[in-house]
Amino acid sequence: MSKRKGLSVDEKRHRMMEFFFEKKDFFQLKELERQCQKEKGITSMSVKEILTSLVDDGMVDTDKIGTSVYFWAFPSKASQNRKRKLEDLQAKVSDAENRKVSLMDAVAKAKVGKEESDDRSDILSRLSEIQGEKTRLEFELERYRECDPEVIEGLKQETKTAKEAANRWTDNIFSTKSWIKNKFCFEESVINKQFEIPEDLDYLE
Repeated sequence: MSKRKGLSVDEKRHRMMEFFFEKKDFFQLKELERQCQKEKGITSMSVKEILTSLVDDGMVDTDKIGTSVYFWAFPSKASQNRKRKLEDLQAKVSDAENRKVSLMDAVAKAKVGKEESDDRSDILSRLSEIQGEKTRLEFELERYRECDPEVIEGLKQETKTAKEAANRWTDNIFSTKSWIKNKFCFEESVINKQFEIPEDLDYLE
């Protein structure tokens, strides 16, 4: 004989709500653990967990009186909650319908003057041709950009800056080689080989 399957969380929640609606009374946790197990088949160990989830969802009310904590849920409140939820959903549906109407009006207005016609097709075709011509001319302009006096002057300045930087680093290398020769008495050929410095390294003219 197969082992009986336990109740799911949803089944436990449903049965506990049934218990509250049937009893229409106030209960402490200990009472719920005992009676829910006896009458609804909810194990006493899971009563607190299920009860907490129902309280968190606003389905079961709770309050502390003195040192005791009581729990209760009446069918009237559940009915009110369902009614309120239904009203909220209806309001959302109404808002969505109004938004849909507004969007349809906006689309209709946006289409004004854009109806398909021979004139509109000709204008769009001409626009496409002009855009293609613009792209071609920009490409052609880029080809001749190298002949622009400003571009040439800019290249000259960049070349001068690069040359000065190269000579500055060459000077630094010569200074470093001189310091190494004086400090450690190395021959220049040994230094060049060790640091992979070309033998013909010299300043740019």
